[in-house]
Amino acid sequence: MSRLLPAQKVPDFTVPLTDGGQFQLSQRLGDNLTLVLFYRGLHCPICKGQLLDLQRRLDDLGERGITAVAISMDSQERAEKSAEDWHIDKLLLGYGLTEETARELGLFLSAARPESSEPEIFSEPGLFLVKPDQSLYFASIQSMPFTRPPLDQLIQGIDFVLKNNYPARGELA
Repeated sequence: MSRLLPAQKVPDFTVPLTDGGQFQLSQRLGDNLTLVLFYRGLHCPICKGQLLDLQRRLDDLGERGITAVAISMDSQERAEKSAEDWHIDKLLLGYGLTEETARELGLFLSAARPESSEPEIFSEPGLFLVKPDQSLYFASIQSMPFTRPPLDQLIQGIDFVLKNNYPARGELA
C-alpha cells in the first residue's frame, strides 16, 4: 500500500456524482482547502451520520473557502440510494472510486463479510484536506468504520491553520 505524505501532490482522479456531474480533484479545488471524505458505502450506518453531519456543515466550510465532497466505491445505484435514503441533497456525492485509485490514495480496503449487504470490495473511511496546489495538507485514514474525526474539532483546527498560516505536518517519511 502506498502512503501519501503531507505536502506531496495528491494524484488526480475523477468520479461521477449522483447529481449527474463529475468530480475531478484538479478541477474542483477550494479557495483554501478541499475536504475529500471517503466513505464505506450504503451499507454503513456510521457513514450516514458522518455524511449528514458534513452536509449540515457545508455553509461553515464554504465560509472558510473549503469545497467538500464525499466519495465511495459504491455503484451508481447504491450511491443514488444513499443520497435518497439519507437525504443527501446538498453535499457532492461521488461514486465508482476504483480499487486502483483507492490504493493509490492509501485507503484501506475490505472484502464483504459473508451474508452482509456490503459490496465485494470497498474502502474504509478516509478524510483528506487538499490545498489549492493539490498537495496533501491533512489525512486521516482508517482501517475500521468507527471513531471518525469530529467535524467540530476539524473546523476549529482549520480556523487555526488559516489564521496562523500553519504548515502541513507529518511531511517526513
